[in-house]
Formats: sequence, C-alpha cells, structure tokens
Amino acid sequence: MSSGDDLERSGSKLEPSAGAPISPEDEFSALVGDDIEPLQGKGANHIVRPTVVTPGVLQRRNAAQQEQRPDGNFLDPVDIIEQVDPNDFLEFSRPGVQHGVYKNLRMGKYDIQSRLDLHRHTVEQARVALWGFVEDCQTHGVRCGLVTHGKGEGREQPARLKSCVNHWLRQFDQVLAFHTAQKHHGGAGSTYILVKKNSLARLNTSEKIAQSKRTKS
Repeated sequence: MSSGDDLERSGSKLEPSAGAPISPEDEFSALVGDDIEPLQGKGANHIVRPTVVTPGVLQRRNAAQQEQRPDGNFLDPVDIIEQVDPNDFLEFSRPGVQHGVYKNLRMGKYDIQSRLDLHRHTVEQARVALWGFVEDCQTHGVRCGLVTHGKGEGREQPARLKSCVNHWLRQFDQVLAFHTAQKHHGGAGSTYILVKKNSLARLNTSEKIAQSKRTKS
C-alpha cells in the first residue's frame, strides 16, 4: 500500500527461533486458520444490527454489484450503510472463532502488527484504503490490525466513517472478528481487526508446532 494510507507494519514478532517453545501468539495463530470449526452455540456470537432492506436499497445494491471496478473492490456504497452512534461499541465475530480468542482481541491483548488511520479521508478514500489494508494484512501475514476512524462527534453526519468501517469489515471473508479498541488504543474511535491466516502462514505455524513437539520428545 502507499504511504498515504498511513499503514505501519511490524511482522517480526511472528517468527520465533527454531526449536523454541511455542508462543501464545503461535497458539493464537493456529486457532484461527481455515480449519476452524463452528462451536455449536459456544463462544462469541456474530452480532449484527440488520439493515432494513427496502426496494430502493435493493436497487442501489444491485447497481453497485453490477458496476465494474478495475480494482475488484466490492465494498458497499455509503448510501446503503446503516449509521451507528459515535460512542457505539462495534463488535463482530464469525462462527468458529473461539471465545478466548475473541475475548483477547476485544481486551487488546494481541500485538497490533499493522495500523490504518482514516482521519481526513473522504468516504471513497476510506473505502479504497480499507480494501487495500485488509488485502495487504493477509498477504503479509498480519493477524491483528487497528483501524482508526474517529467518532465524528459534532459533525453534520456523526460517525460517518465509523459506520462505514462497521459495515465494510463484515464484507471481508479475511476478517474473522473485530471489536472497538481499548481506551489506550483509541477507544470508540478505533477498531481492532482479526485477520484470517494465509496459506503460507498456516504452513509455517504447523511446521513450528511440529518442530516444538519433536524437540520436547
């Protein structure tokens, strides 16, 4: 991504030395790969505030889906996005994400490996930036990111970017969960995201776990 997206990345903490005991981060990584299974009612729930689907919403959505976008960006346009309150907590978890993993995410216990600051972005700029950010996170093995969108208090349309982020993050298959950040990371003006592991990262984690077991035996 370009530097204009305010993206900072530090992925060095993902690679422990060969033969070292498996770290909590690696255990966390192993939990949220493609092989996660639904917990049959246990753990975190997918919490969604449904959008009222009117004929006008359907028409705009169909038009948006039919529009050809050379960058492949499928994120919905702002006119079908439900607005949230500036101080609302954003929360979302896909079925199969373990309760302990989601709790650690919302408590801010995972290292933030990449950040995106959407301050001073227009809605369309934020839409492009968030698309690239999530794609870039998965490509480079970033597991936990932080999106700063602000609260938009006192504006003509409060929480405009926050509402968009809340809606858009649900559209990414790569995003397993997200939650409003702790106060020291921006509180209601920022959101933690948990990104699905790519195939190479899953393979590396499996190899490290296997090597750790061989070393102990």
